Amino acid sequence: MLLNLFAKKEAFMRCEKGATAIEYGLIAAGIAVAISAIVFVVGTDLVSLFSNIGLKISSAATSAAPA
Repeated sequence: MLLNLFAKKEAFMRCEKGATAIEYGLIAAGIAVAISAIVFVVGTDLVSLFSNIGLKISSAATSAAPA
């Protein structure tokens, strides 16, 4: 009985089924953390950059419009 239990434990410890899915999950989680950190750091700068570009385009369109 005890020998059978040890054999099952060893078989369980050697089983690598599902290990690849866990590794891919960890990689995806790492990429998600990196993307969110970049967006958090650069996000406000991007908003102001696109706002300035939008203002310049609208003022250029207004000044170029025929009167």
